[in-house]
Amino acid sequence: MSTKVRPRSGLPTISDVSPVFRCNGQRLHCRAQPGMLRAGIIRHPKGTFSSMSADENAGGLPFWKTTTLEDMSSAQWESLCDGCARCCLNKLEDWDSGAIVWTDVACTLLDGTSCRCRDYPNRAQTVPDCIQLTPEEVRTLTWLPPTCAYRLVREGADLYWWHPLVSGDPATVHEAGISVRGRTVPEDGMALEDYEQHVVSWPAEVPA
Repeated sequence: MSTKVRPRSGLPTISDVSPVFRCNGQRLHCRAQPGMLRAGIIRHPKGTFSSMSADENAGGLPFWKTTTLEDMSSAQWESLCDGCARCCLNKLEDWDSGAIVWTDVACTLLDGTSCRCRDYPNRAQTVPDCIQLTPEEVRTLTWLPPTCAYRLVREGADLYWWHPLVSGDPATVHEAGISVRGRTVPEDGMALEDYEQHVVSWPAEVPA
């Protein structure tokens, strides 16, 4: 028996899609076992915002305007993560249509206040399905949040004012209401059938 989920902002609910979900590549035939998708957050080194915000070899333009994802240095790539942690929310994917719905259920390793992984270097041991973002992943994943800097660069768009590389302050991602701070529930101890009650639309939206 499945709990009905009220539609929110036009986002398809679990009741609207097939009860067959993907989880780690396995076909599941029970609505109570959603496919959980998440991507690893790549953290920027502390205190590197001003030093990496502009490319001196390109007339002072920011590196994200002059460098492709594939050509970025490790430091540049890491600095693109704004620390919002939206990627660390569990998502449900319909096996047949590929439709993605977001939940506010956070990964067991996510610190809901700092929006950082509690054990980032060893996260794969605890969360095997955590995805390490690469240029290839960025160009193929369809569910990256519209505010994600990796997605914005992929689409040729500029970063928002609240991105730490632009503002120079890692707190602006929280002040602008972009991060998941104070908006999640932990997955620990949650029954799988209860995920349907935590479907939300805001991770896929850009705040006004």
